Amino acid sequence: MLKEGAIESRLVAGPLVVTTWPRSFLLPPHSRGKLLRDFNQSTVVVGHGYASFQANRRSLISFSDDVSLLVVLIDTNPFFWSTSSSSLNFHQFVSHVLVFLDLIVRLSQLNQIVVIATGHNTCDYIYDSSLDTDQVTGEGELPALYSFVLQRLEEFVDKDEKLGAKQEGLSEKRASSLLSGSLSMALCYIQRVFRSGPLHPQPRILCLQGSPDGSEQYVSIMNAIFSAQRSMVPIDCCYVGSHNSAFLQQASYITGGVYVKPQHLEGLYQYLATVFAVDLHSRSFLQLPRPAGVDFRASCFCHKTTIDMGYVCSVCLSIFCKHHDKCSTCGLVFGKVQSDAASDRKRKVPES
Repeated sequence: MLKEGAIESRLVAGPLVVTTWPRSFLLPPHSRGKLLRDFNQSTVVVGHGYASFQANRRSLISFSDDVSLLVVLIDTNPFFWSTSSSSLNFHQFVSHVLVFLDLIVRLSQLNQIVVIATGHNTCDYIYDSSLDTDQVTGEGELPALYSFVLQRLEEFVDKDEKLGAKQEGLSEKRASSLLSGSLSMALCYIQRVFRSGPLHPQPRILCLQGSPDGSEQYVSIMNAIFSAQRSMVPIDCCYVGSHNSAFLQQASYITGGVYVKPQHLEGLYQYLATVFAVDLHSRSFLQLPRPAGVDFRASCFCHKTTIDMGYVCSVCLSIFCKHHDKCSTCGLVFGKVQSDAASDRKRKVPES
């Protein structure tokens, strides 16, 4: 007699497996991908594998609170990884991330993963678990998810390098990556999921960043952060660079996400598994790490540098490090509005 919540297993062939919903069941290595849950009959039956389940999962069961839509932004900037002084190189970084992605898939078969590569000149979608379900059913030494993501990453790095070679107008190479573009792509994908139907998983964005902040992207990044806040999409950040990222600290603080800067990069997977693998529903029961401080300094619109004190336009809220006669964003002439207001006040004074 099984306890309440358990699923009775009736198999045509193979070992007896008993599991509870909603956690995915464990299978021996030789029989992985051969069993399929029948939620309507509350049984485990022989099917066509994991691909068949993924193809029909939307019609079998609705999404619940512990189902996650995780959009992972991977920093592939070659200028950072070639000059990084840390003990973690790019190949080791990717290996930690791949194992973490496999963990998210195995925690729940309803979890959805989207991977976006953030390069120096462009950004692009690398992997989407909802499009091609055959990517995770390989029979080789490595899971097909690993080989597929590695292949797409290699193609993206080559594309980013060729695109950078065509930009001959840049006199000096920027060390920052295109974080604003990848954040915009992630939010657009989440909005498309929101509008696809009334039922959807709980979305969140995970930024795996190492490149320094690009002050020229301040406006676009802040727009993306406020868009995520309005859509109630938390932005989690795992920063592997030498210094903290002010942009990502503000993103995590404003959207209610988690910001972590690992002290020991050799154990990056442990940080990812213990902090970022938890779904949004379970976070309320855990004590997640909090940053010691958040850098709220802004970047000026004129020189793109981080400033402690500056001048703000009263119309478009553009920030400048020095006084200007005219706003370069909205065209407002500073001082003219005050003089007009003063003249209007003089006209309204009653004559004695």
